[in-house]
Amino acid sequence: MVALSSEPPNYLEPLLGVVFDLDGTLVVSDQDFRRMRREVIRLAELYGVMPGHLSIQEPIPHLIQGALEEMRKASAPEAMEHRFQADVHTAMDVIEMEALPKTRARAGAAELLAALEERGFRIGLLTRSSEKFSRAALHQTGLLPYFPYLRTRSAPGPSKPSPEALLLLLNEMGVPPGRSLFVGDHRFDAECALGARVRFYGILPEPPGPDPMTVERFRAAGATAVAKDLPELGHFLRVLAPARPATTQI
Repeated sequence: MVALSSEPPNYLEPLLGVVFDLDGTLVVSDQDFRRMRREVIRLAELYGVMPGHLSIQEPIPHLIQGALEEMRKASAPEAMEHRFQADVHTAMDVIEMEALPKTRARAGAAELLAALEERGFRIGLLTRSSEKFSRAALHQTGLLPYFPYLRTRSAPGPSKPSPEALLLLLNEMGVPPGRSLFVGDHRFDAECALGARVRFYGILPEPPGPDPMTVERFRAAGATAVAKDLPELGHFLRVLAPARPATTQI
């Protein structure tokens, strides 16, 4: 277990490592998250959670945590909790893999990662997707060679949005939290980074979705910077030149 510090963040220069979220940040997979939430609720009720106690509007991590808390209140055996989580992950794995054929890289992903690698940054991936889907999606989009360090929900121990998950990955990368950056498209990414005292850059999600993060929402969540896309993120990190303005044909 990695100890979480109560000290204020101490962001240092230069940056040594960059950790990315996967879905929505580097790739677009069009996963059916509403179906995943329905499956979590169905399985939770199968394991004894009272119908109606979990809302489909809640994010998946909250649904899982809420179900586990109810099981503990009911003095359910610990083995039942483990079986529930295993069944949830199995159901989510199936839904994720169904989205794989249409998964594509966001524009500029390969160029940004190549530029970071060329300049000696250590690059990692922290995602709530499964190991199988993550590696398959990265392979399919040509991004897998850039990620020697990868932590998914399949890894033992805490998973995102737990700050400990990010600290475990950074420890494996050999990068101090104060010299690292986490990039993501969701408020959970911001919460994870700030909880680990790691600076966070938001990237506007693609596609926006029903309740998208905005520049204002990212700033309110503690983002140091917000990029509209990956090429702009590369400009912020000074590894890619800014896009040239469009010229008018006369």
